[in-house]
Amino acid sequence: MSKFFDFSNLRGDIYGGLTAGIVALPLALAFGEASGAGPIAGIWGAIFVGFFASLFGGTGSQISGPTGPMVVVFAGVFADLTAGGYGLSLIFASVVLAGLMQIGLGVFRFGQYIRLVPYPVISGFMSGIGVIIIALQLSRLFGHEPEGGGTIPALTAIPGAVMDPNINALIIGVVTLVTIFFWPAKLGKIVPGALAALIIGTVLSLFLSGAPILGDIPTGFPQFVMPSLPESTDTMLIIMEAALILAVLGAIDSLLTSLVADNMTRTRHDSDKELIGQGIGNTLAGLFGAIPGAGATMRTVVNIRTGGSTKLSGMLHGVVLFIIIIALSGLARLIPHAVLAGILIKVGWDIIDVNYIKRAHKGPRWDLILMALVLGLTVFVDLITAVLAGVALAALAFVKQLADEQLKAAKLGNPTTLTEEEEGLLDSVKGKVTLFDFGGPLSFGAAADFGMHVNEHVKPNTNAMVLDFSRVPFLDISAARAIETVICDAKQAGRVIFTTGISDNVASVLSSMDADHCLPEGTAYDDRISAIRAAVALVSGDKSAANDDADGSAQAS
Repeated sequence: MSKFFDFSNLRGDIYGGLTAGIVALPLALAFGEASGAGPIAGIWGAIFVGFFASLFGGTGSQISGPTGPMVVVFAGVFADLTAGGYGLSLIFASVVLAGLMQIGLGVFRFGQYIRLVPYPVISGFMSGIGVIIIALQLSRLFGHEPEGGGTIPALTAIPGAVMDPNINALIIGVVTLVTIFFWPAKLGKIVPGALAALIIGTVLSLFLSGAPILGDIPTGFPQFVMPSLPESTDTMLIIMEAALILAVLGAIDSLLTSLVADNMTRTRHDSDKELIGQGIGNTLAGLFGAIPGAGATMRTVVNIRTGGSTKLSGMLHGVVLFIIIIALSGLARLIPHAVLAGILIKVGWDIIDVNYIKRAHKGPRWDLILMALVLGLTVFVDLITAVLAGVALAALAFVKQLADEQLKAAKLGNPTTLTEEEEGLLDSVKGKVTLFDFGGPLSFGAAADFGMHVNEHVKPNTNAMVLDFSRVPFLDISAARAIETVICDAKQAGRVIFTTGISDNVASVLSSMDADHCLPEGTAYDDRISAIRAAVALVSGDKSAANDDADGSAQAS
């Protein structure tokens, strides 16, 4: 047992877990209510995911539970399937499938790749989720429920709610917002702002009757929900899409939080193990009708700052919530909807990447455009479209930048890189020999313009070209075809191609694609000076010197 658990920080883990559990209580209630499954589903989600993700995960200090991004996705599938008349067994099948997918991602070691999503894409969809959360709660702040699911219906319902407010609910909501936004930091160390807002708003509602409240909620242990799959292909696609989004989004959310925890604790998490832990927690949550979760940044930071550093703190956070819901669940019925709406509006605001938005105009313009595009797609289309489009555009932009740099690096021999002898030899033939240094790897992005780039630098009187591959560790097929074009164009123009520094790997690619068929025999050299000597000797008419160099330095071809 001592090998599996680290008891060296037991006191800090106990205090961190207790504090994180208290902080998680109002958030879990609010997320559960926002999901459509009810506040109790949010609490059980925090218990199952929080306990088992810590037990089996790879980030010691991480606190897991329902998060804004996960709730937005789950609320959408819950609303769609409920409207279609489907039962809970089908709805929570998406959560179980998401958990199993996360376990698969961890087993097949995809953790290192999931973290490669560019920051503007992450910023855009996280900010979009924050906007969605706020939009979904504004009507509730005024004492109304938005009609229908989704962001657009929620936005269209806001004017009507503003024009016809429930005054008592609005007062309670405003007090909640003021409390949670302006709660003193010193008091926050004793009573978290979200918990203070929950208590103050609920007590205020006892004196301001008429504001909608949660009412009776289920108590006791959750019932086992046997997941089922639909016969309809369309419904199955909805389930699979939701599961995939939940799995990937939960993985990204958790691993980003793991990085925050690493920076604060000076440790290094295990990404794949973390995904397995998150997957186990979400699978069990789905089997017991609880909403899915992920690594929660704010709760993790609270845990670390109050002493938590091992998996015991996260497990204890789940135990604290379990004790609270068993002993005090009857009091939750008095909580007004406006209070939970106020808490979630603060959550949405915290998710929006305000710091980046303030400074984005000072950075690369393309990153700002990408972030704004992903944000818009997240709010008005859907998350998976936003993320896929953002990653695709970011990848294309990166390839373009890389290609531009590769073309800049691939250039005529630079005097700063040439030896005195090499420079003297090239000057002596006055442009009849052109040295071309690739400068580094040549990718498919640069291949399209490579031939034109070479031709622009070749003088009309050039009779021989030396292609230096010394700094080219590998080629892809596109680059091999581009080199073939350069070589064959030179042959047609009556120029002789000399090569130097071709590695076995590069030679193998060129040979396998038959891209070297225009290369003359006996013109491949191990070192650059030998290739330049041979080329200069050729254009100068000194064939004996060229043959001497070839005998001494040419590679077998």
